Amino acid sequence: MLFTSILRALPAALLFSGAQSSPLGDLESRQTTIDAFIQAQTTISINGVLANIGGGGSKAPGVPAGIVVASPSRSNPDYWYTWTRDAALTYKALVERFIAGDTSLREKIDDYVTAQAYLQGVSNPSGDPDSGGLGEPKFNVDRTAFTGAWGRPQRDGPPLRATALTIYANWLIDNGGKTQALNTVWPVIAKDLAYTVRYWNQTGFDLWEEVNGSSFFTLAASHRALVEGAALATKLNQTCSGCAAAAPQVLCFAQSFWTGSYIDSNINVNDGRTGKDANSLISSIHTFDPNAKCTDATFQPCSARALANHKAVTDSFRSVYAINTGIAQGKAVAVGRYSEDVYYNGNPWYLTTLAAAEQLYSALYQWDKQASITVNSVSLAFFKDLVPSIVTGTYTKDSATYTSITSAVKTYADGYIAVVQKYTPSNGGLAEQFDKNTGAALSAVDLTWSYAAFLTATERRAGVVSPTWGEPSNNVPPTSCTGTPTCNAKITFNVRATTTFGDNIFVTGQLTQLGNWDPNSAKALSASKYTSSDPLWTADIDLPASTVFEYKYIRKTSAGAVVWESDPNRRYTTSAGCDSSATVNDTWR
Repeated sequence: MLFTSILRALPAALLFSGAQSSPLGDLESRQTTIDAFIQAQTTISINGVLANIGGGGSKAPGVPAGIVVASPSRSNPDYWYTWTRDAALTYKALVERFIAGDTSLREKIDDYVTAQAYLQGVSNPSGDPDSGGLGEPKFNVDRTAFTGAWGRPQRDGPPLRATALTIYANWLIDNGGKTQALNTVWPVIAKDLAYTVRYWNQTGFDLWEEVNGSSFFTLAASHRALVEGAALATKLNQTCSGCAAAAPQVLCFAQSFWTGSYIDSNINVNDGRTGKDANSLISSIHTFDPNAKCTDATFQPCSARALANHKAVTDSFRSVYAINTGIAQGKAVAVGRYSEDVYYNGNPWYLTTLAAAEQLYSALYQWDKQASITVNSVSLAFFKDLVPSIVTGTYTKDSATYTSITSAVKTYADGYIAVVQKYTPSNGGLAEQFDKNTGAALSAVDLTWSYAAFLTATERRAGVVSPTWGEPSNNVPPTSCTGTPTCNAKITFNVRATTTFGDNIFVTGQLTQLGNWDPNSAKALSASKYTSSDPLWTADIDLPASTVFEYKYIRKTSAGAVVWESDPNRRYTTSAGCDSSATVNDTWR
């Protein structure tokens, strides 16, 4: 556990300084080996994380305690916000680090609990605290609602936050802090679990905030949170209503994303992509359980499915980035989000390249623990890239083939760290991206998630793992899937819109039931009550109850043109209660 020994030796003032230069000396002169790079970059990375947290972070001045700033960058791009997802993944890393021995993080973790309890009560464009508001992706750093246009809701935040806090609550229970776990931490977790139970089967935006559909990453995070949340509730003699029933159904739905050779990261959406996306790698490392076998159903890091997917995703970047030119399969490359990416012209990201390494380190841990490796038809191509002579079969720990495989996988994983090393500036600062042609750092500087990703990847390399979340007894999906019970409200849309013969009026918006803003999937209104004195178009549409959404009317002309009404988007909250009803009365603008 190299990093923990270094960590304990550092003075507290240094940990909170947020300095960009390493106390171990200039990084450029020390990048001679992976180990030396990790030793230096670990210090920079923990400093980088803590510098971006309010309540003392040097790059988060004036930010309330426990609030994680995504990046100090305030323009091109502006990441001076706190994202629920980024904060949860960052604090999951900090909680794991705390459990591994860094007791200096305790106050920071308690600050996070307090900050998230506050944010859960802030009404925002996604809804009020009890009507979908927990699905709001980001807030201003002063803990007020961000009200600008955005891809919302994002349903991964609540289960990710629940997981980070569940790990902490379990530690509290085991270390004399059950009262704090029950009275302070559990109330935050309980709200996130209730949200997850209610909304897991509804579409939302993915972790890249671009695709509104069903996200594998969100489902994987939801399954884990519900399993460990139900167990925590039992420990605390509390009720986690619906958690135990929903968890296997979430797992059942997650099987739908497997194509036979890789994970299609977003389904129930026509996004024109292959679905090969690094969010599936991040899913695998998030749901990694150190006590699990190589289970396909939960896409454990060492599972045949996860390994085949690792190959499919990483191979998809070999031909799209100039800096990957000439690198053969089975050798590490720079990894981006997805090959079709156009954000900042589409580049590798530090955190996704690190995720590729972390999955392999986690697989090595699992193979070592179960003392064997199984190669089957699904995973064979992955292994053949590393050990060309390999054939299907099970190889025990005492075999030469097992040694060959693990040595090759370790070298392959270290290769991804070496890619990060190669394209990390000499001061160790980790931005969001690095240029696909030159390797120069791009986009937001000092990205908190990049630093956290470095910490978790190198922890796994050192054999430092998170506690079990209960995967071994929660990894068998039901033979048939059922969704959440329908709880809809019938909404009557009335709009007065004067039209000419052949024109038709439709309504569309951010809900799947309204076509997700796609004019081709918009819902038609009827002109059956239309008169010259009252040009009424109307439709009854079933929508999820107690849900905030934005919408607009469009006109499709007889010539085939689509005309949108003027801005801004309209906003409405459906009525509460299943089978309730309400009427919206609008005038075309």
